[in-house]
Amino acid sequence: MTENKRLITFIIPAYNEESNIRRFYSETNKIVSSLNNYICEFVFIDDGSNDSTWQVIKEISDLNSIVKGIRLSRNFGKEMALTAGIIEWTKSSDAVIFMDADLQHPPSIIPSLIQQWELGFQIVTAQRKSIRYSMWREIGSNFFFFMLNRFSKLNIQHKATDFRLLDRKVLEALQTFPERNRFFRGIIDWMGFEKASITFDSPDRINGASTFSFKNLFNLAINSFTSFSLMPLRITGYIGLAVTTISSLLFLYMIIIHLVLGLTIFTKLAYFVVFNTLLFGIVLAALGLIALYIGNIHTEVSGRPLYIVQDRVGFIKNNLL
Repeated sequence: MTENKRLITFIIPAYNEESNIRRFYSETNKIVSSLNNYICEFVFIDDGSNDSTWQVIKEISDLNSIVKGIRLSRNFGKEMALTAGIIEWTKSSDAVIFMDADLQHPPSIIPSLIQQWELGFQIVTAQRKSIRYSMWREIGSNFFFFMLNRFSKLNIQHKATDFRLLDRKVLEALQTFPERNRFFRGIIDWMGFEKASITFDSPDRINGASTFSFKNLFNLAINSFTSFSLMPLRITGYIGLAVTTISSLLFLYMIIIHLVLGLTIFTKLAYFVVFNTLLFGIVLAALGLIALYIGNIHTEVSGRPLYIVQDRVGFIKNNLL
């Protein structure tokens, strides 16, 4: 490493991005080449792609010594791909910048991230001003951030992204986290440290389609709530208390109507069926929520590796492994 120059590592998770990686590297490298006071390197994480993503990464690495690649044995998800990048190759980095390979994180704002870092901020987040999402995804996103911020100890910025810079101290702390169900943005915001944010307009995706499906978004939301909030369990308790109160009042009403006024509006069987249906629904809801938390506990204590690396490129030839 050149003396007095600081090392910045770009970690880029990629899943089925064969049509975007070359352009991403070309445009990003143009920006970082102008950063004279820094040495920059790229670590692509192929998250079990089933197209030619890994072959493209290898070809770029063969031509550029600053490009490295890690191939996971299967699709572990973006959160684990980011984790793999941190664990596998950040030991000598002064800072890390996370970016997506689809160019919806514009390379043009990289100098702004670094500028905030040089001012002393240890976490610099890029926040979208706008992006073209469907109406339902926009509504779901707004609801997710509102609920998570309202019922957990987090304060995640709306439209914040994984496009962010982390200082070396943050990376060292992040490497100590053992949990397997990860919401990366939530973990980073939970950690504290000095934070700054910048905004950007997210361009349209140039090639391909987003692989982050509704199922992926839903699972991320569930993991986020069960990792950072006890709100679902509290809600179940509140509902149980409400049902108990309503049931008691209903039972009292039935006694007054039948014994005091001598009226029979509903049969006892009807009250019995409705009351038991309500209780059965609450029990099922409580069991489902408890199962989520128990499932997370099982995942944490099972001791399986967070991810499995199938192949690497660019490390050995530079005597870095």
